[in-house]
Parts: sequence; structure tokens; C-alpha cells
Amino acid sequence: MATFQYDYLVVGAGLFGAVFAREATQTGKRVLVIDKRCHTGGNIYCEQIAGINVHKYGAHIFHTSNQEVWDYVNQFVSFNRYVNSPIANYRGKLYNLPFNMNTFYQLWGVTTPDEAKAKIEEQRAPFKHLDPQNLEEQALFLGGKDLYETLIKGYTEKQWGRPATQIPAFIIKRLPFRFTFDNNYFNDLYQGIPNGGYNALTNALFEGVEVRTGVNYFENKAELDGLAERVLYTGKIDEFFDCKLGQLEYRSLHFETEVLERENFQGNAVVNYTEKSVPYTRILEHKHFEFGTQEKTVVTREYPHEFSKDNEPYYPINDNVNNRLLEQYKALANEPVYQQKYLFGGRLADYKYYDMDDTIEAALALTKREL
Repeated sequence: MATFQYDYLVVGAGLFGAVFAREATQTGKRVLVIDKRCHTGGNIYCEQIAGINVHKYGAHIFHTSNQEVWDYVNQFVSFNRYVNSPIANYRGKLYNLPFNMNTFYQLWGVTTPDEAKAKIEEQRAPFKHLDPQNLEEQALFLGGKDLYETLIKGYTEKQWGRPATQIPAFIIKRLPFRFTFDNNYFNDLYQGIPNGGYNALTNALFEGVEVRTGVNYFENKAELDGLAERVLYTGKIDEFFDCKLGQLEYRSLHFETEVLERENFQGNAVVNYTEKSVPYTRILEHKHFEFGTQEKTVVTREYPHEFSKDNEPYYPINDNVNNRLLEQYKALANEPVYQQKYLFGGRLADYKYYDMDDTIEAALALTKREL
């Protein structure tokens, strides 16, 4: 009978892998975590620039209504009082998000909920006969022309890299109208940023766990698999199977970050740019996530583009074609030859857009089933 150096090899040092590694280690299992990047934390990793925690892979705001998840993360870090209240910039004019009474006042000058509701119905009237077949028709059907053209069309077309008439209607299932003056983007009970940034959370999760960064799993797969009795794989599920059934599609991002010799650039952590002619979708000013008082500031412009093997997969394109392909890969992963050795989990292995609380919930559920 084979003897292994480790009980578990965890491929990927992101949040999913970190939670599993922590829980497995706590139960006495021998765990090795590897990651091809030179750091832990996956996409929630923060890079220190000019004394500011910079969200290297885009803005991450922790929010949840799951008491178990909230209690879990608070074992490791405390959270500040940050509330996500993004602003939209359209042709130099600013609008509050999500769509609330401030937004409706900025768009139309209405001051009461009844006036706002009447204006939305007036805007919707020319499109109420539609059976929406694409995102443009769906947005017009739900909210009318002004909201769509000012705050949805340009941003969405940049994000998805195609005209709104070619984007599936299900991307916008509903428009979350609020008839209160409330700019809090999330409805969750708990929200904030870890004090000290996200590295404080992942460092605490990995305490006592052996982690090796800069290790490409696929370059030495057989050797690495031979180290452990079981393997938890958190990377792209199609890549695990050498894309032999076809490639799953993603949208990707790239970031341009700069240090500015001023204290405050835009007065808010997140400002979306909703007109098509502006090439980036948003500007992040990282110090505002933690109420920073540094003399300098760091801003990041976020540009969406097509995914290729040379960049990171961020957003799964969960249309019918990709979802059918995903089901085929899942069936492959469930075959006995793979099941007895491998576990799969996380946003890339599950091909789902997970919020951080979803990731932790899924990792804890897998841990309970496995351990």
C-alpha cells in the first residue's frame, strides 16, 4: 500500500483552498498547498504600495448575511465599517448606485417615491409589449430608456465585449429599484474590509499550513499528485482535463495602477464609467476601502477584455453553450478513476461567479463532507 507524505495536496492558495487547508490541518491532516503565483490569497491578495493596501485583482468587499460565515472569518480578523456605495460617471455627471431615490433625483429631478415610480412606468411604457430576447430589450422592458442609456448600456457592453443586443437577457433578471435614499449597494447584514487588508485574513488561515508559491501544478502533475493521498484542485476545470472536451469561456480584466502625489483623487473607493467611449469600466481609489489618511493615493483603472491563456479568467460566461460543456466536465470529474483521488472546488473548478462568502460557505461544506 502506498504511503504518502501528505494527506491532502491543495492546488491553489486562494480563499477556497485556504479555508479547506485550515480546516483539514485543524483535524490533524497533513496538508501541502501550492500556487503558481508568487503569493497566497488568489484574487483577494493585496499589494502594499505607498503604505496603501491595493486590491491587485480588482475591488473585493466582504459582505454576507450568512451568520456561520461571518462568525468564521471573525475568528481570524476584525472588519472595518466600509459600506460599498459606488458612483457612476456618465459624461461627467455623477449618479448614485444602486438605483435609488438619489439616482432618480439625479436623472429626473423627482423627489418622492410616487414621482419616481410614475416616471419609471412612463419610461417603460413604450417597451412593455416586449418579450425580451436580449439584454437591451430586457433593460428597456424593466426600466426604460434613460436608465438604460445612461447607466447600463455602455458599462455592460464594455464588460462583456459585445453589443447589448448580443448579450443574453438573463444577465439582467431584474433591476433592483430602491425607493429610499440608500446608497448601500448590498442588502447583507454584514459588510466591511478586514482591518489590515485581505492578506491578514489569508495569512491567518494559512498559519501552520505548509505553502509553496511559484509552483505550476501542470508542469509536475504526476510528481505532485504522488505526494498526497487526495488532491483538492481549485483551478479551471477544463484545464485539469487538458481542455479535451473544449474550452470554457471567460471574460478577463487588466489593470493600470498609479501612485498620485495628492491626498484624494475621486473621494470614493469605486467610480464606474458608464459611457462606451471611456475604455475602462471603473476607477478604484484603494485608500478609501480603509479610510486611509496617507499623503499619497493609489488609483487603478479596470479594463475588461477577452480571455486568453496569457491572462487571468475572471468572469465565467454562463450561457447555454458553456453550461452544457461544464456539465460534461463535471460528469468526467465524477468518474470513479478521478473521484477516488481528486476533489474539485472554488470559482474556477465550479465555473461560477462566487462572492467571498459563497466561496467560504462552499469550502466549509466540502470540508464537512470530506472530513
